[in-house]
This record gives sequence, structure tokens and C-alpha cells, in this order.
Amino acid sequence: MTSAHAHAAGDSDPRDGTIEVSTDGPVALVTISRPDKLNAMTLEMIREFSVVTKQLDEDPEIRAIVITGAGERAFSAGGDLKSLLPAALEAGWDILNPDPTARFLSSIFTPVIAAVRGACVGAGFEILLGTDIRIAGTDSSFALAEVKWGLIPGSGTNVRLPRQLPWAVAMELLLTGSTISADRAAQVGLINQAVEPENVLKTAMDMAQLIASNGPVAVRTAKEIAVRSLSLGDAFALEHALNSRVLGSEDACEGVAAFQEKRTPKFTGR
Repeated sequence: MTSAHAHAAGDSDPRDGTIEVSTDGPVALVTISRPDKLNAMTLEMIREFSVVTKQLDEDPEIRAIVITGAGERAFSAGGDLKSLLPAALEAGWDILNPDPTARFLSSIFTPVIAAVRGACVGAGFEILLGTDIRIAGTDSSFALAEVKWGLIPGSGTNVRLPRQLPWAVAMELLLTGSTISADRAAQVGLINQAVEPENVLKTAMDMAQLIASNGPVAVRTAKEIAVRSLSLGDAFALEHALNSRVLGSEDACEGVAAFQEKRTPKFTGR
């Protein structure tokens, strides 16, 4: 297995988070690496993730991609609220998705498998929704807590989640901000399997190798047809526009301030 640190142009200090890439034959392993911060992603890491996955998708030697988080405590705790959201609020629009019609992994036609340990929330959850197959440890948990802080999960979740889960389950997750266990995630179809934590990565890599052993043109085409037939671009653009409205609200500013000050927000509906 070969490995490397991938860095997009303009990255900050790599000690503050990187996207690591290693390969095992035709399978690439992408690791969200900021374990001391539960793999919470900075804007630089999000941009780096996009660059890395695009490069892997264009590599003819790579037939499957596995995505995981460094350490055992989190796949990703989402976006880094201390640096990322204040920048978005200051901008007053959705800076995380510069292309309104695209989201995490939405134009990647190489099969992508998620290997989840620990917390998978916010942007981590949104990355999960862009993957094709999901293996999670019994120690994992899933949540979209944005509404608790006056925000919405605007990187495709409002579009993808109601298409991937029963409506009532998707609405429960989107509107309450509640956390669900790996067992419930498997029950409702959010993940494929909940396995013992120590078996997560091996199970995901085995699945990736199985996919990579199949006809590469057929596999890639099967996924491309499935993705393109969903025609999500217009829905993503709608989410982008309405998310920008939320980011410009007083409630969003109050929610982020309350999170940073570790207090209950006082929303006004403005």
C-alpha cells in the first residue's frame, strides 16, 4: 500500500488538518485527518477533499474509493464552526459550494464506500450521503444538528436525504437535529451494515476490492447512469439559494454565537 498527503493550493498549516490518500492496488483510501478536532473540516480541507476525489476519479488505475476518518472517535464532526461558519456568515452566502449545482462527490463516477467510526455529523453526514455503500461501526452515530443553531445542512442533504430514506425518517433527522445509532441507521437504510468497530475498515476495503474486480467500464457506467438519472443539479441550485437566505439571517448569527459561547440560542425568526 502506498500513501501520501494531498494538499490543495493555498492550504493552511497541514497540522491543522489534511486529506490523506493511500492506495492498495485499484482501491484508493481517502482519510479525513484532523483527529484532535474529531476530523472537523476547515474550508481548506473541504476544498482539498474536492480536488483529491476528482483526481482519483480521473485516474484509470483506481476502480473504487474508500473514505474514512482518522482515529476512532469520528468519521467527521462536520464543518469547523470556529473558522468555517463565521466566514460563511460574513460572506452572507453559501461559500462551501461555489458551484450551486454540485455537492460532495456528486460528479464522481468511481464507486465510493464510506467506512465510519464514531461521530458522523454535519458535513461528515453530507459526505456520507454522497457515497454509494456505507459500512459503519456499532460505535458510530449520525446527526444533522444544524437546525439547533439556526442553520441548515446545505451541502446537498436537503435534496439527497429525502430521496435516500423514507420521508418521515428524513424529516425527523432534518427537523429535530436528533442523533441516531448505527443500528437504527442500518434499520432505516442510511448505512448498509453495522459491524464491530475493529472490522469497519477491513469490511469496507473488502467491498471495494470486490467492486474493483468487476468490469471497470460496466461498474463505472452503472453508477453514472444511476447518478445522472437523478438530475439533482436543479435541486442543488435551489438548496444553494435558500441556504444563502438562511446564512444571511439574524438567527444564523445568533446560533453560531451561542454555539461558540456554549449557551442556548435565542431565536427571533428573523
